[in-house]
Amino acid sequence: MKAQRLLPCNMVTCEWLEEEIRGVIPDCDVEAIDLNGTQDHFHIRVISESFEGMRPLQRQKIILNHFKPYIPRPIHAIDIKCMTPAQAETAGDTVFHPHAGGTGIHIKRIQKHQNKE
Repeated sequence: MKAQRLLPCNMVTCEWLEEEIRGVIPDCDVEAIDLNGTQDHFHIRVISESFEGMRPLQRQKIILNHFKPYIPRPIHAIDIKCMTPAQAETAGDTVFHPHAGGTGIHIKRIQKHQNKE
């Protein structure tokens, strides 16, 4: 089944989130983005054939249930986008930041790569 690994020093990284999700949904393509650079607000994009026929909330609950022990600390917020490969082809290239500007805002995923430089 799913085996949650301990967090090193309670620091959440995008790599750790991605590995954890691959442990729950092995056939997935996953990308995690640290929205603020604070290791507590994340956008997670998961693409998997296994989502076919599932409603969006059913897809998200698989991931949320896995991370429940880490919410609200050390993870404060997770924006999850779960799609089939066909849906991903037309989904666009933005993520939703739930706290940006107080009302939420869509931002380009390319910022993930800019933050690493």
